[in-house]
Amino acid sequence: MRRRKGYALTPRGQRRVNPQVTISEEAGVRYLHFGTEWVQGAMRIARPFALELEYQQQMMAPLLFLPRPAHVVQLGLGAAALTKYCHRHLPEARISVVELSDGVVDAARLWFSLPPEDARLTVNLADARAFIADPVRRRIADWLQVDLYDAAARGPVCDDVAFYLACRRALASPGVAVFNLFGSSFEASYGALAPAFEDRVLVLPEVDAGNRVALGFNGQPIDWSWRELHGAARTAEARHRLPLRQWAKAIEESGQFGARFRI
Repeated sequence: MRRRKGYALTPRGQRRVNPQVTISEEAGVRYLHFGTEWVQGAMRIARPFALELEYQQQMMAPLLFLPRPAHVVQLGLGAAALTKYCHRHLPEARISVVELSDGVVDAARLWFSLPPEDARLTVNLADARAFIADPVRRRIADWLQVDLYDAAARGPVCDDVAFYLACRRALASPGVAVFNLFGSSFEASYGALAPAFEDRVLVLPEVDAGNRVALGFNGQPIDWSWRELHGAARTAEARHRLPLRQWAKAIEESGQFGARFRI
């Protein structure tokens, strides 16, 4: 049975790691929960640095537009899938993670192979809204990856115009922010996200589990032929083995744009 946050099922044999976090395993996949059946992250045990969930793969869509970021900021750690992937596959980038719960950080280290902090990886125990709204964080991020959900998983924890404006201000020029949205909250979320980014928002196709991934852009407008977009997708896919060509095709066929890709 699928659930809203990732490829959730009703996992068997959950074990409580601490009052905030439970872990389950099924068919070679380990799942993170915040004490409910909703899946907050997943890792295939035999491939701990792969992106197991489809929406997590889509969260790497900034590769189409800024394939070599210098600084990636991630709001929300979860099972550390994006953190591990960026740390391993973007060797030139610094990764700064913001996570409110020390229990989630401990679980990521103990159960999900989160690497130790080093010169390139920093984990900040902080509130994401306060962190990203601090004026000292203006223009710090080439990429901003936002995946903020609580145990109920009804919608993003931070989901208003003021928050999305703060995210945009945190982006360098050029910069790309990517947000995990989903389900019944999507229209309301998009209604706050689009004005904050002056309608420079791209929505990828909904995944089977109901997640919608949206990208917001900062800096000079992008004006590409479709051939240029598909060429960028081929180059990035050859390096990262993610379905970037499929995403580029879906963008062209979505009807969001006309004869060229302009955003």
